Amino acid sequence: MIRETIAKIEERLQHSDTLNEQTRQELVSLLGTLKHEVTELSKTDTERANRIAGFAETSAAEATRPEPNPENLKSSIDSLSGSVEGFETSHPGLVQIVNRIATTLSNLGI
Repeated sequence: MIRETIAKIEERLQHSDTLNEQTRQELVSLLGTLKHEVTELSKTDTERANRIAGFAETSAAEATRPEPNPENLKSSIDSLSGSVEGFETSHPGLVQIVNRIATTLSNLGI
C-alpha cells in the first residue's frame, strides 16, 4: 500500500499545474526518500507507516489544488507532521523528511 500511495502522490505532482518545475523536482526527490523511510518503518509498524503515507497523500492533494483552501492545507500538513511524533529517536530520518515535505507543501499555500 505504501508504494501505491507514494506513486499516487508522484502522479499528482507530475500533473499539477500549480507547481513550478523546481518545486516539482524537489517534492519528487523528497518522496523518494519518504518511500524509503516509511518502507523501513513498515517492517516494524505497518499501520503507522501507512498512516504517514496517507497523510502525505492528503497534504499533497490539498497543496496542489488549483485554489488550495488555506485552512484545509494547514490541517492536512499538521496531521502529516503529527503523524511522526514520537519517532525523533527511533527514526530521525523519517521525521526530518516529513518535516521537509510539510514545509515545502506549506510554502505552496502562501
